[in-house]
Parts: sequence; C-alpha cells; structure tokens
Amino acid sequence: MWLCGRNQERLEETVSLLAGSDHAFSIGDLTESSYVERLVEQVGQLDGCVFSAGRGLTLPFQFATREKFDEVFNINFFSPIELFRLLVKKKKFCPKASVVFIASIGGIWNISTGGSVYGSSKAALQSIVKFCAKELSSKKMRVNSINPGMVNTPLIRRGTLTEEQLKEDMERYPLKRYGEPEDIAYGAIYLLSDASSWMTGQSLVIDGGITI
Repeated sequence: MWLCGRNQERLEETVSLLAGSDHAFSIGDLTESSYVERLVEQVGQLDGCVFSAGRGLTLPFQFATREKFDEVFNINFFSPIELFRLLVKKKKFCPKASVVFIASIGGIWNISTGGSVYGSSKAALQSIVKFCAKELSSKKMRVNSINPGMVNTPLIRRGTLTEEQLKEDMERYPLKRYGEPEDIAYGAIYLLSDASSWMTGQSLVIDGGITI
C-alpha cells in the first residue's frame, strides 16, 4: 500500500497500524506539480486508490475573491484530478481497478451560508467523477465518490465555529452525532472491494441522515 501526505508523523503512525510490511509512504504537497510527477513515477500498479486531500473554508460570497477560490480549488479539485489523470495516462492502474474520491454533501445536497467556495469545489469534484466513470468504463475501471456530512476530525475545529456551536449543529443530525473517520473508511472499503463491482459513477452519501 502507498500513502502520501504532508505530515511525516501521521504517515508513519498510519503505516505502523497496517498489517504486513509491504507498505510505503511519500511526503509531499499535491499542489506542487513536480512532486505529483515524481509520485506517479514511484508507485507501482494500483488495484485501487482513495483521494482524500481537502480543505474547508467558510466565507461570505462577497468576500470570496479569486485568490480564495484558487486556494481551495487547487487542493480540493485540481490536485487530486491531476494526480488521477497522470496515473491513468501512465497506465498505473490494474484491470478492474476502483477509485474513490472523498467529496462532500456540501455543494450538492447541503447549501449553507458561507459555503460557496468550498461547496463549489466539491460539486466540481462530484461532477468529474461521473465523467471519469463513463470514460474509463472501457478499461473496466470504476470511479465513485463518498459524500460525508460533518466528520469529527481536526479540520472542523480550525474554522470559525465554537465547541458550543458544533454541539448545537450536531443536534440537527437525526443520529445526533457527527461521523467518525471510521464511518467514512468503511464506505471506502466497500467501494474498493468486489462487493461494489457493479457500481460506478455513484455518490455514496454517509451523513448521519442530515440530508433527509
């Protein structure tokens, strides 16, 4: 298994939790084209891939400058898509490979005030998943997305919401809690496995019921 990210400590911790010893990681920034090209050359043949890099931003539309859109789109959309494009071009995927993008309910199912930048980046990602699924079906590749609601990670505590506001928001969810990383991981396992072998171009919503 190959892992990539910017935080060496977290990568080492993740590798230490994996069974077996045939694992490797690469430290770098997916917004840097030179790193992406090196990464593509390094990896071997892939049976599956999960693209999960992303950042959030809450900002009223009137203050959503082109610079803000570029910052978020570069991480949430352009970086993973360019990496995916190069992996396909360099024939790095095995036959019947499965690819999963972590998108969001934001921008498609959940339209919130201040979410125009983040939501539109995730909506663009969700759209291209369908185009890629259609084009790559001739290679027997599957491309799907997972669309989480709020997940309990450090990302949601880097914004403008206080703990009290987060708890109040949590009460809006029918299951009365935010998701945990494992909730999303289980969905990725399903989409990567043969259990979903007749599924492509789809959006798997894992959101504690908030979109209903």
